[in-house]
Amino acid sequence: MRRLAVTGAAVVGRDAIAPGGGTPLHRYLDRRDAGRQLAGVVRALAPKDPIVLGLARGGVPVAYEVARTLAAPLDVLVVCKIGAPGNPEYGIGAIAEGDVRVLNETAVQRLCISHEELEAAIVHARAQVADRVARYRGTRPPLAVEGHTVVVVDDGLATGGTARAALRAIRERKPRRVILAVPVGAPETVEALRAEADNVVCTLEPASLWAVGAWYEDFAPTEDEEIAALLAGSDADPPPHRRGAGEVRLPVGRAVEIVGDLELPASSRGLVVFAHGSGSSRHSPRNRQVAAALTADQFGTLLLDLLTPEEERERANVFDIELLAERLIAATRWIQSDARTAGLPVGYFGASTGAGAALWAAAELGAQVTTVVSRGGRPDLAADRLAQVRASVLLIVGGHDEMVLDFNRRAQSMIRSQCALAIVAGATHLFEEPGALDQVAQLATEWFEHHLTGAGPAFT
Repeated sequence: MRRLAVTGAAVVGRDAIAPGGGTPLHRYLDRRDAGRQLAGVVRALAPKDPIVLGLARGGVPVAYEVARTLAAPLDVLVVCKIGAPGNPEYGIGAIAEGDVRVLNETAVQRLCISHEELEAAIVHARAQVADRVARYRGTRPPLAVEGHTVVVVDDGLATGGTARAALRAIRERKPRRVILAVPVGAPETVEALRAEADNVVCTLEPASLWAVGAWYEDFAPTEDEEIAALLAGSDADPPPHRRGAGEVRLPVGRAVEIVGDLELPASSRGLVVFAHGSGSSRHSPRNRQVAAALTADQFGTLLLDLLTPEEERERANVFDIELLAERLIAATRWIQSDARTAGLPVGYFGASTGAGAALWAAAELGAQVTTVVSRGGRPDLAADRLAQVRASVLLIVGGHDEMVLDFNRRAQSMIRSQCALAIVAGATHLFEEPGALDQVAQLATEWFEHHLTGAGPAFT
């Protein structure tokens, strides 16, 4: 089913997707497994005096296995996405250590981003880079790569913005050669990055990538502690976490199905449906972390992709809140009719644009949806429906996510049902700061305990 082909500029692999765009026929168990498979292909290139650099966060566990196979030094390379103003999950570029920037000029122009807004987004991304460098490397200088073959490793390539910034940053440090190595990538991105590296190694190039996380059984977030341990040389290799979720296919229209991951603990107290934001998928590690906390508290979870892979390619669909809400409504009706989930109280968890869709759908469904939780959401995108929402609502926003915080404050004033605003101090839009996402999970769990089942203490 899988074959490798070697070309003059790249080592690439192709793999198939199940008919109809379903479950991939090949998946890595986790990032460490992907790294072990990738390492053999990199070793075949016989890199001279190699140094391996893992892109933080998710590239470091993959890079660790490559470095171990090559018996090469390992270091971290920090690259951060430059988020669009008002929708930071949508990347308009990336910035790497050394203040090397890559911008998607087409996206900047299409979104009508002003010079002041762009500079503010760059300043924010630059601060994130500095913070992560301090956390991962401390006062230790980066490894000197001049004269060495540098193997830059990430866990996957979607648009390639962060990888492009990383490769350009490394070029400025005068290596002998640069190899980009990833376990999975979109073919068009792999092709485009050949101009940036001497070799590109990609062991899987699915015709429809959809999302990098779709090609892993376990795509849980890489924690700072794990990065520190791997950079220190720890070979601790915990068994891969097996998701208990089963894939379900939900009919949402004529000849149209969407895909979700359903997990139902024994004696589930309710079901929380997750609607992700733009630039993400049901494999979002942030949503999965929150879902894991809810599952541990005996709530069922359903993480959905509200668009098909073909629809995702049309960027306008990602921001079509009415379409996304219609899909969420159809999914809720499926829940009410399926024997496994019928009778369970239903709540929504929406992130970014997904929060707008969740509130729109809740307004349409009335009492059929008990409560809605938004993480870094854009409730303003459902402005025409906010006054009709009957469900209780919790809006969770990072204290440093100023523009989105303003959107949420305005939305709170328009929602007539019970609505609370929880601000996570020091957190930015993606809640990437240490402990920030744990606070989100705790807030969401407490809210659902009280508002989805009525069994928990009153939320304060």
